[in-house]
Amino acid sequence: MNESLLRELVPAVIGVLVRRGADFASAEDAVQEALIKALETWPDDPPRDPKGWLVAAAWRRFLDAVRSESSRRGRELAVDAEPPPGPAPVADDTLRLYFLCAHPTLPPPAAVALTLRAVGGLTTRQIAEAYLVPEATMAQRISRAKKKISGESLDRPGDLATVLRVVYLVFNEGYGGDVDLAAEAIRIARQLVTLTDEPEVAGLLALMLLHHARRAARTGAGGRLVPLAEQDRSLWDTVAIAEGVQILQTALARDRLGEYQAQAAIAALHADAPSTAETDWVQIVEWYDELLAITDSPVVRLNRAVAVGESDGPQAGLAALSGLDPDLPRHAAVTAYLHERSGDLARAADLYAQASRSATSTLERDHLAREAARVRRLPAP
Repeated sequence: MNESLLRELVPAVIGVLVRRGADFASAEDAVQEALIKALETWPDDPPRDPKGWLVAAAWRRFLDAVRSESSRRGRELAVDAEPPPGPAPVADDTLRLYFLCAHPTLPPPAAVALTLRAVGGLTTRQIAEAYLVPEATMAQRISRAKKKISGESLDRPGDLATVLRVVYLVFNEGYGGDVDLAAEAIRIARQLVTLTDEPEVAGLLALMLLHHARRAARTGAGGRLVPLAEQDRSLWDTVAIAEGVQILQTALARDRLGEYQAQAAIAALHADAPSTAETDWVQIVEWYDELLAITDSPVVRLNRAVAVGESDGPQAGLAALSGLDPDLPRHAAVTAYLHERSGDLARAADLYAQASRSATSTLERDHLAREAARVRRLPAP
């Protein structure tokens, strides 16, 4: 049995229960219980109609929960009827469920957790292990999120931009426990592409595929971080790169550029280059200019400065940093790299050490500390 294919049915089944009268929180709980039962029984006794089986099993669990609460007798009378047999309804509320799980009122960690459970079909235990927190903590987070949106309807319009941000947050968590969150985000994005005609959704999928294609080359012996310039490009997944480029080209042809398409175009140029020296840095700077026109983000300006340093020289890159807040994450590391390129090794070593002290991850901290030590060993120009 393909567990990921089973999980793809979860949001549609939740939508069916909500349309039958269940509230979102109860429907989601019932579908989770049905999903666990399916994982236990389907390998030995697979149903002919998987979606119909899940709908029937989840609906029975919902009714059992309602009947067990004597204080909700009025509601029981309204729903206490088994739906007639037959195929599951064709109405699909999956896109609306995306909107609900990524509701703007939810803090990002709660939206991510709820999306992984209600849309991704993951169990609370799996999500907790992926985020390295106790299962009880994750259960509380999900419960609070469901309570916060309990009054929201699936029929209300949602914010696609918020959904995309949540999916990208999932992707950037990478891997934890027995769940590959990057792969899970790609799977969710593939489903989202089938539900909407927006090129930015395709742009996000292309971006994630292109980044994920480099995954095997990002760490070396002992788990060391390997920067892009030093990666063994033969380890890159060329199939994922080709798919990402094709999806991106189709999206760009729609002539409705968004930030994820622009980021994917930059990633595609990196993926296309045999080496750092052979990268089309001029075109990358142009894409950063497009991205700045959309977002005006200081982080984009910082990354653009690196590209300018490669295309026009380190002094031009340092000039492109002017006006940016020195406390911006990675500012010291970028400045160190550009000073090293310009030959100011003492300043570069000090900045690498400074960047290491303020790094937010152990991998990045250790990498920057090694860079500081490496530059200090270089002969003076």
